[in-house]
Amino acid sequence: MEKSTSVQNNREKTFDVIVVGGGHNGLVAAGYLAKAGRKVLVLEKRQVVGGAAVTEEFFPGFKFSSLADGSGSLSPEIVSDLKLTEHGLQILPADPLIVSLLDDGKNLTLWHDTDRTVQEIAEFSAADAESYPRFIERMEKISRIVAEMNHLVPPDVPDLGFFDLTNFKGFINPVRGLGWRHIAQVVRLLPMSVADVLNEWFESEYVIGAIASSAILNTSFGPQEINSTAYAFLRNWSLSNNGLFRSSGQVKGGMGALTQALADAAQSMGASILTDSGVAKIGFQDGRVTGVTLVNGDRYSAKTIISAADMRTTFLKLIDPYYLDAKFIERVRNIKYRGTMARMHFALDGLPTFSGIGGDSQRLSGHVQIAPTIEYLQKASDAAKYGNHSTQPYLDIQIPTLTDSSLAPAGRHILSATVKYMPYTLRDGNWEELRETTGGLVVDTLSAYAPDFNECILHEKLITPLELEQNYTLPEGCPVHGDMALDQFMWMRPIPGYAQYRGPIDGLYMCSAATHPGGGVTGINGKNAAQQVLSD
Repeated sequence: MEKSTSVQNNREKTFDVIVVGGGHNGLVAAGYLAKAGRKVLVLEKRQVVGGAAVTEEFFPGFKFSSLADGSGSLSPEIVSDLKLTEHGLQILPADPLIVSLLDDGKNLTLWHDTDRTVQEIAEFSAADAESYPRFIERMEKISRIVAEMNHLVPPDVPDLGFFDLTNFKGFINPVRGLGWRHIAQVVRLLPMSVADVLNEWFESEYVIGAIASSAILNTSFGPQEINSTAYAFLRNWSLSNNGLFRSSGQVKGGMGALTQALADAAQSMGASILTDSGVAKIGFQDGRVTGVTLVNGDRYSAKTIISAADMRTTFLKLIDPYYLDAKFIERVRNIKYRGTMARMHFALDGLPTFSGIGGDSQRLSGHVQIAPTIEYLQKASDAAKYGNHSTQPYLDIQIPTLTDSSLAPAGRHILSATVKYMPYTLRDGNWEELRETTGGLVVDTLSAYAPDFNECILHEKLITPLELEQNYTLPEGCPVHGDMALDQFMWMRPIPGYAQYRGPIDGLYMCSAATHPGGGVTGINGKNAAQQVLSD
């Protein structure tokens, strides 16, 4: 477990900026503001910083990335600006990118090396093997445009003026690289389903299923549904750390080591951090913020406050909505979350033997997924649409100890799985009643591909969608603070008219995953918000 970052007996009561919430975006904002010479205080209600990007020792000697996993998609620019490698951040490479487990002991492995992946695909389709390099080249160019969008401060539509258009100058270079004649294709792709996009390039259901899964990690929709999945696919590609459609690698020490590096960097620049310090109220007077009151009654003053909490917490709990515009509150209440994710962690006595892979530790060191076909994924999502948990879940699995043996006792392993589709809002029953059923379902699903899996289990822990909300403050179990869909992106994120990180009260700013560019451990939200504070 990461070390405590509490600043004990802090007698300072007045700061330039107070950051509410010590998740990765809050820590990034604090780092940039402290670097710029501002006197910054970060207040985190849990005993450790990190939010959803934490490492926790659920069983003695076994350390897990509780929610966010892998290496995240932290912006390289942020790593450089805040000198995170000097504060202990270390990314351990992992190859392959994906191993998709199929029926009858078969698997499809997608490597970082395109030629090697082509050889794997050729076993399923010669035509798809020929298409894959062209697909990678074309989509990588398109993703550059989305990458530029990620770093822009969106215009506040409908109040769009001439000078707001200059915010889009960052599009010019990637558009030139793609070629102006292809722009119509970009516009066409965004609202499509990822299934329709991939069907235009590939014929094998296994190839399509292996790639499509990367579109549904941060959305409640299935791969055959329009409105979000093609956009989510391109967005995930634009944020990856390897130029492909999925980030890869592991943070040494788990995801908590990443946020610990952010905390250490912010503190080295002069920021103060208080853990176990939940904020009860954001104060304001005469239309401007004045400071915060903690749950324990302590008060801290500042003329600028940045909330890294979700919109509901910020504007329905920390601020009395009575004092805010009714239309603003209505839009906050109407943000769509639709959490459909659970997380399950296993402490293992040894490495399971996966059919067709055996004990090939390298092949198992990337993302191992149970998403054999697009139909499998769509059927899994269909259940959630009607308030039912999927009985054939999509599992995104990692065995981090194959890359970082420090996470478990010698000779033992941990295995973590993101489990979809498990809806926060159930039609029948509740999550406490479904806990045992869901845990058994995950074990049975894994055992179908690794027959000795059950024999390897020492301990297991399921984190339900309800616990994502209760324990990690993720509204409706949604890790991205609002479904990643086209009606909730760019200038419509978090709500129309408030896309530029400023809140409805002078001096109040927002930097959580609810803001542009959305979820994922990128830190871009925090950086953009900090720069907006400094420019103001």
